[in-house]
Formats: sequence, structure tokens, C-alpha cells
Amino acid sequence: MAMCLLSGAGAQVPNRQTEQPLSARERQLLERIDKLEQRLNALEARGVPEPTSPPPPEAASLKKATPVVKDTIPTEDSASLPGFLAGTTLNFNFDGHYGYNTNRPLGRINLLRANDVISNSFTLSQADIVVERAADVSAGRRLGLRLDLMFGQDTETLQGGAQNELRPQVYRNIFQAYGTYIAPVGSGLQLDFGKFASSLGYETNWTKDQINYSRSYYFNFLPFYHVGLRAAYKFNDKFSAQYWLVNGSNQTEDFNGFKSNAFVFAITPNKNIAWTSSYYTGKEGRDLVPAYNPALPELATQPGLSTIPVLPRPNGTEHIFDTYVNWAATSKLTLAAGADYVLHRVFNNSSPERVTGGVGYVKYQVAPTFALGGRFEYLDDRGGFFSGVTQALKESTLTATYQPVSGFQLRGEYRRDFSNRAFFLTSEPGVLKREQDTVTLGLIWWFGGKQGAW
Repeated sequence: MAMCLLSGAGAQVPNRQTEQPLSARERQLLERIDKLEQRLNALEARGVPEPTSPPPPEAASLKKATPVVKDTIPTEDSASLPGFLAGTTLNFNFDGHYGYNTNRPLGRINLLRANDVISNSFTLSQADIVVERAADVSAGRRLGLRLDLMFGQDTETLQGGAQNELRPQVYRNIFQAYGTYIAPVGSGLQLDFGKFASSLGYETNWTKDQINYSRSYYFNFLPFYHVGLRAAYKFNDKFSAQYWLVNGSNQTEDFNGFKSNAFVFAITPNKNIAWTSSYYTGKEGRDLVPAYNPALPELATQPGLSTIPVLPRPNGTEHIFDTYVNWAATSKLTLAAGADYVLHRVFNNSSPERVTGGVGYVKYQVAPTFALGGRFEYLDDRGGFFSGVTQALKESTLTATYQPVSGFQLRGEYRRDFSNRAFFLTSEPGVLKREQDTVTLGLIWWFGGKQGAW
């Protein structure tokens, strides 16, 4: 190439026999040309293509303006599914326990419990399958989907009970099922539609992510889930907000025709503190008499659909003010607290039922594999909206968690519930006590590609 360029420019190579002796610079140039020619011949013999000129500036700018979007797998999802399912995680969870109530209650029933409702029984609380393909704009995905399938005793409390639904059997094993779209609005407006777990209250469904094994009164009392639209927007690293438009509280199918609303605000002043506050309101009374399956439908329709109205129609409103804060005080010490005020009326002109109180948590990581957690709460149930009778409830819980390997926990827990009136069951019919004490041993297994809290 160099020889051709020089010849094309009209340069002449000196004849060493006829011309005058070359200068030192001329000899250096000739030696350099000889080396370049030898190098070019060697490259051609090896079949290496010649270097090309860089693209013009306009071509480079066009390529930069229209990047190729690749559907990549986040590095932490090492267990994600391959191929066209890249970025999708498949996750499994098993939660079981044995508990004993010192009251030896009739029916072996632990009152006011959400996930440890039976005494003196080996219990399969949950067996779960979670499939998730999270939306991730940085990976070129504006769409996402999540499906949580749940089996076991907790389904009766959390989602599939007649106390929650008109047709519980239809949706019994679907704890969450929603699709996500991140709209190109500002930093990204996330829109979720379907059935999603409620964020009211500090505690969540997955035991592995909780400080204690049993759940608080407030987890049992506040909504477990909603069906509808959830919009979330992150204004900056310290503040985000959500708005929900849903059927209601624990209503997969709307059972009164009214829609409920919620406003949720999350503040993270620094990496160690997270504070969430919510206001939820809606009409939660049923306006139809349930027609539970199995039964033949009275009309040409699916079984379980009712046309029998509740008269007079409940039109009262429910208001929930919920707030909680989590503080990672040190690398080993975590503190958390929550407070609630709930006002409920069956009819607009009826006397209100109120629930007020709060709960505090502490967790200390004694060693990498061992932690201690505590909880104390107070719930003032005026009108019996939670427990069925007016009373002041308290409970204190101490939980020891041993996690020898990632994906397995062994939990031992002592809990004491007590009231200002005789309320808890005993072994004698009609005899009630002001307190109940339980001891529980829980075992949790989980694995899959989803990292962090579920």
C-alpha cells in the first residue's frame, strides 16, 4: 500500500548504481518502505483484510442516535431462564411450621392469627411458585409480568376465604397476577394492572423477608390485596408516589359497584431510612347476597354469580391512614414502627367503628447466620371492626432466626396475646381467658433467580 501511494504521487525511487550516495534520512525512508512492504505481503498471505477508513461523522451520529436494544439478563439474575425467556425468573417457596397454644383451645384455634391459625398440628402454611419478568427500561423492556401461585393453609386467610370474596374458589390459588407497562413519561411512569399485594402495613406475605414468623394484628386486619390499576412515579432518589384505582379491599371481583382509591407516598431521606405513608378510602360493604359454589346457577350464567341484593344497601365509607418507617440503625441493628387509624361506617349515618394503634419492631443480627427479632403492638378495636367485640389488644413476640445457608431458615418463636377482656379460647366450652401464649417452630425453603425481597 505504501509503495503504491508513493508511486501514485509521482515519487521516484533512487537508482543506487547511477545516483549519488544517499543521505542518512533517505536511507531511513527506504528502509521504512521496505519494512512496510514486507508487512503488507505478510498480511495478504495470511488473508487479513486491509484496514478501512473510519465512517464519516454523520454515519457515527446516526448509529448513536438509534441504538440497538438488546433484551439482556441482569447480572444478578444468574438463575433466569434462557432463550426467549431471558430476564424471567422462576422461584419457589415452602413455608411450614408446628405451633402449640398453652390454652389448649377448642378446635386447636389460635384467635386473631393470619398465618399460624392452628395449634398442635404440623402445618403446610404455603407452597408457592412465583414467575416474574420485571419491566426494565435499561434492558429495553417496558413490559413486565408477575404471577404468584399459592397453595396451603394461608390461602384461606389471605385470599381464598368466603370472608373476603363472593366467589373465593375461582381465584383461590392466585395471590398476585399483574402486567406492567412503563410509559415514557419523565423518568418513567409505571402502570400495573391486575391483582397485587397491598402495601398497607409494614409486613408482607413472604416469611423469609419478615422479622417475625407470625404476623401482627395489623397484617391480619389491613387489606391483603387489591385488583385494579396501580400507577407509580419516582420523582427522584428520595421521593416517589403511587395512586390506586381498585375494586376495593380484598375484592378480586367487585361486590358493590364502587371503586376505591389510595394515595401512597414513599420518602427515603438516605439509604438507611425508608418511610411510607398511605391514605386509602372506599365503600367496602357488600350489596349482594353470596351464592357460593357448588350449586346450580339460577340464571344462564356462571355458578356463584348472585342477583339477590342486600337491603338496605350498605353505603358507608371506610378510611385508612397508614404509616410505617424502617431504619437500618447499624449494619446489625434494624428498627421499624408503624401506626394506623381506620374509620369505618356500614351506612353513611351509622355510628363509626374505629381501629387505632401502632406496632414496633427490632432486629439484631447477632452473627451472619443468627438473628433475634422482637415485636410489640397495641390495637384499640372500638366497635369490634377487627375482632368482633370492643377491646384493647396487645401482643409481644420474640423470634430467633437461624439461616445456615442461603435459601433456608429455621425460626423459633414465643408470642403472648392479651386483652382487657376475656376473649381467647380455652379447653372448656364457654370459658375464655384474657391471654393466649404460643410457641412455634417454623421452617422456610426458597430458591430461584429473584434477588432480595419478594
